[in-house]
Amino acid sequence: MSSVRIECVAKEGCRIGESPVWDEKQGALLYVDITGRKVCRWSPVTRQAQAIPVDAPVSSVALRQSGDYVITLGTRFAALKWKEELVTTIIQVDKDKANNRFNDGKVDPAGRYFAGTMAEEIRPAVLERHQGSLYTLFPDLSVVKHFDQVDISNGLDWSLDHRTFFYIDSLSYSVDAFDYDLQTGKIGNRRSIYKLEKEESIPDGMCIDTEGKLWVACYNGGRVIRLDPETGKRLQTVKLPVDKTTSCCFGGNDYSEMYVTSASDGMDKEWLARQPQAGGVFKITGLGVKGVPPYPFAG
Repeated sequence: MSSVRIECVAKEGCRIGESPVWDEKQGALLYVDITGRKVCRWSPVTRQAQAIPVDAPVSSVALRQSGDYVITLGTRFAALKWKEELVTTIIQVDKDKANNRFNDGKVDPAGRYFAGTMAEEIRPAVLERHQGSLYTLFPDLSVVKHFDQVDISNGLDWSLDHRTFFYIDSLSYSVDAFDYDLQTGKIGNRRSIYKLEKEESIPDGMCIDTEGKLWVACYNGGRVIRLDPETGKRLQTVKLPVDKTTSCCFGGNDYSEMYVTSASDGMDKEWLARQPQAGGVFKITGLGVKGVPPYPFAG
């Protein structure tokens, strides 16, 4: 695959870049900086990123059918009006856990917003364990909790036939699958479909391509890997010039470009000197596959 090209497009480094989502209407890439507390939108036309500051760690952003965006902010699901820079709380979770925050989130094919929580980290990937839960925000703005005892709730996506939900709890070093009921949003029959190799390090964000294969960003592994969820085999590895790759999505006019976010938190001066692009957003072209457009939240 010598045609694969990697370019750092958003260079103003995030502390923890996450949750890249292509906004087709704007022709732009959305993403968040969790500990930097901002929601960003990068335009391939201007080659600039605009940022909206928020009042808590912001861990995921999603499109909203009625316009603008929804975000996970602290332990709140919230609405974001971009032009007005206005954030309004929809509902709060984990009220009994003052040290928790949301982590990754994504909208399912029926317009429900799935997102999970975790304990705040003492240091990157070091935290009190089993404090998180996985939630769904329904279009009627009600919330359902699926399960708890989660370490770091992370990457999530759905199979092309919408019958399987894929999910990562990072410290299990596993990509898991559940049976999925699109009508109700219920999940069940959890099983592991891929265990990460030592050099792949920690599984983080994830997305699916139009061939039904999963792409997983490997935190501290400096790569995204392509997996076949049917066979549990790794099909491809794309290495990046930074170690702390956090998440990935497809975007661009025809969803043939991959965007990968990264982090710089937890890196000392020497490490940052070796990897000056840490915290940047990378565009990968020439993968030969396309992605699935993101679903908007229907509420």
